[in-house]
Amino acid sequence: MQRYSIFSLARNAFSNHQSWSKAWRSPPLKNHYDVLIIGAGGHGLSTAYYLAKNHGITNVAVLERGWLGGGNIARNTVTIRSNYMRDESIPFYVKSVELYEGLTKELNYNLMYSNRSMIDIVQTYPKLREIKRRMYHMDLYDSTYERIETDEVRRRIPPLTGGGPDSRFPIICGMVHPQAAVCRHDAVAWSFARAADNLGVEIHQNTEVIKLIREDHNGRICGVETNRGIIRANKVAVVVSGHTTSITDTIGLRLPIKSFNLTAFVSEPVKPIIDVVVNCPDIGVYLSQSDKGELVIGGAPDPGQSFRRDIKQHVFENAVCSMLELFPAFKRLKLMRQWGGTLDIAHDATPIVSKTDIPGLFVSAGWWGGFKAVPAGGFTLAHLIANNEPHPLIEPFSLGRFRGLDFVLEAGTTTAT
Repeated sequence: MQRYSIFSLARNAFSNHQSWSKAWRSPPLKNHYDVLIIGAGGHGLSTAYYLAKNHGITNVAVLERGWLGGGNIARNTVTIRSNYMRDESIPFYVKSVELYEGLTKELNYNLMYSNRSMIDIVQTYPKLREIKRRMYHMDLYDSTYERIETDEVRRRIPPLTGGGPDSRFPIICGMVHPQAAVCRHDAVAWSFARAADNLGVEIHQNTEVIKLIREDHNGRICGVETNRGIIRANKVAVVVSGHTTSITDTIGLRLPIKSFNLTAFVSEPVKPIIDVVVNCPDIGVYLSQSDKGELVIGGAPDPGQSFRRDIKQHVFENAVCSMLELFPAFKRLKLMRQWGGTLDIAHDATPIVSKTDIPGLFVSAGWWGGFKAVPAGGFTLAHLIANNEPHPLIEPFSLGRFRGLDFVLEAGTTTAT
C-alpha cells in the first residue's frame, strides 16, 4: 500500500499526480471465500479490515450492489458521540469514539476528524431530568456530560438568538458532551477499503446479492446468488443498513426490525458561525457546520415504514420550523441539497450484532445513526465472525434479547441524532 505523506505528495507533484497507485484493486471474482460480507458501507468495510488485521482472515470478499461508499455511509450527518443512557450501550460507543480518534494514523488517511463537542439545548424539565440521568450513567464509563447555563450556551453558539423567556419552549440550560466529533464520511469508507485491500481482502462493486443460499441437508448458510453468479462461502455477514430484511427474507429469516427513512439537508456555504454540534431534542432538530461552510441539518425520521431515499415535504418543513425557532437568522439561507437514507431499527432502538439461528449467518443491523459506530461495529462483528462468540461489548446486542424480552431501551437517546 502506498503511504500518504508530505513527501509522497511532493514526489507525485512532478508527474502531475498521475503516478499514484490505485487505492484498492478490482480482482476477478472467485467461486469460494471463507467469509462473504454483503455491503461495502462503513460497517462492512471495517468488519473486513478487522477480520484481516486482528484475526488473520484474509480470504474475504465484500460485495456491494452499487459503488463503494454510495449507501448510508454517504447519507448521514457525520456526528460521532457516546452520550447514551444504558450500561450496555455506553461502553460500546466509548470504544467507537476511542477507535475513531486513532483511525487517521492507523489507516494512513486524512479522515478530517474534528473533535468539536456537542451541545444539547434543553427546553423542557422532563428532558432535563432524563438528560441528567444520562449524565450520571455516562460518568461511570468516563464519558462526559456537563451542564452549562443559558448564557454560556448562547456564548458558545452565537447564532442562537431564539428560545427566549417568551418563546414556545424557552431554553433552560445546555448539556455539553466534549468527546463528540465530526468526520469526513466518504473518507471513512475509502480508508477502510484501502487498508482492507492491502491486507488481501477483495472488494467487488456492482455485485448485487439476489438471495442467500442454504445447504439442503443441514440448513447451514453456504453462499449467495448474485447478478454475477453463485458465490460459495463458509460464513456470510449481512451488513446492508436499511435493507437487511430484503436479504434475510430470501431464506425466510424474520428479524425484529423495521425500515424507516431519515432525511437531512444542507444550506449554501457561509462563513464559520458554529464550531460545535448542536442538538435540540425537545423540538427534534440538530445541526453542525461542515468544513466547506454548509449547515448540515437533520430532524426526525418519517413516521411510517419506508425504503424511500428522498425527503417528505412535511418532515422537511417540521425540521426547518423547529430550527428557525432557535435560529431565526437562518431563514435567509438557501437550501442547497437534501437526501434521505433508509435505516432498519430494532424494536428497542438498540443495534443487533449477532449470530442467527442459521449456522454461518451473521447480521449487523438496527443502527440508528450508525456512522458513529463504524469502527466499533466492525471491530466487534469481526470478533464474532472469527470466534463464533460475541465480543463482550456486543454481548447484550444479540438476537437472544428478544426471546427473553431483555431489551436495551435506547429510544430516548437515539431518535434525535
